[in-house]
Amino acid sequence: MSLISLVVVLIIVGVLLWLVNAYIPMDATIKKIINIVVIVVVVLWLLSMFFDFGSLNAIKIGRH
Repeated sequence: MSLISLVVVLIIVGVLLWLVNAYIPMDATIKKIINIVVIVVVVLWLLSMFFDFGSLNAIKIGRH
């Protein structure tokens, strides 16, 4: 994915999140939860774009 399309996706996600926060009436705690979930998903998506998490499957924790 090119840098321009990455920026476009981030702008679209930001605008959609702003629209939800501005125009959909709901409790403030639900809005906070939605904001946190969207931010975590976007951060994980960005990390997966730049780092290879496939090698993490080989890590063993504990006795196996």
